[in-house]
Order: sequence, then structure tokens, then C-alpha cells
Amino acid sequence: MSGIDARLAELGISIPQLAKPVAAYVPAVVTGHLVHTAGQLPFVDGALPATGKVGDEVSAEEAAGYARTCVLNALAAAQSVIGSLDRVTRIVKVTGFVASAPDFTGQPTVLNGASEVLGEIFGEAGQHARSAVGVAVLPLDAPVEVELILEFA
Repeated sequence: MSGIDARLAELGISIPQLAKPVAAYVPAVVTGHLVHTAGQLPFVDGALPATGKVGDEVSAEEAAGYARTCVLNALAAAQSVIGSLDRVTRIVKVTGFVASAPDFTGQPTVLNGASEVLGEIFGEAGQHARSAVGVAVLPLDAPVEVELILEFA
């Protein structure tokens, strides 16, 4: 068992199957020693577990869990192009989009769901820059979308 696989097992986390793109794009692209993932929705077994605006139909706590799911889907996309997450040397940037009710301002708290799991999995290499952006609507009315930039060797 690889180092990251062992860490995932210890945490009780499994990387999901690669989510199929919902439009004309690929899940991840390699350039140099970087992987850029497409924005990942919180698909679980091919379906969204919730839809709607955070702060309205979806609570901030639920949305943080969905952000965690999004980042695991992003790791699946990265793994699909580099073969093994053991090759990851650094999570460089997380960009998260939160479909927000007009008065919702807790986007950073929602994106903590993604950031914290990356720290749990990768330790210091999981520390990253981040943007947490509130938007009016996301594809398929998803509450959260997350994309990653990671470095690998």
C-alpha cells in the first residue's frame, strides 16, 4: 500500500471513481509539473446529493461537506492524469465557488471543508492558497464547485 493510500485508509477516506464531465472539457490537464483540475461538483455515485443556494436550501455545514466531496472528486481527476497521488508534492491552490443566497457571506467557512481534508491527507504539503467565491448559480444547480492546482514529481 502506498503512502497516500495508507493515509487515506487511516482516515477512512476513499478517492471516488472519476466523475464524468458534464460538458465539453476534460477532468484534468497536466502542464509541466502542475495538474489543473476542472471544477468538480459534489457528485456521489454520479448524482448530486443536494441542489440549491447555500444559506437558503443548503446549510453552511452541509455545504462544507459537499466542498470536501468536491475536493475528493478533484483528487480523482488529478490521479487520472498522474497515476498515483503519491506523486503529489504540494497542493498549490484551491478555488471554490459557492452558490450563495443573497445575504450569505460564509463562503470561506464552506471552503474549509475542502481545505481541511487536504491538510489531513497531505499534511504540510496540503497547505495551499485559496479563493472562496460566492456566485449566483452553479452548473446543475450544485451548491458548491471546487478546482485544484497541484504540483507533482
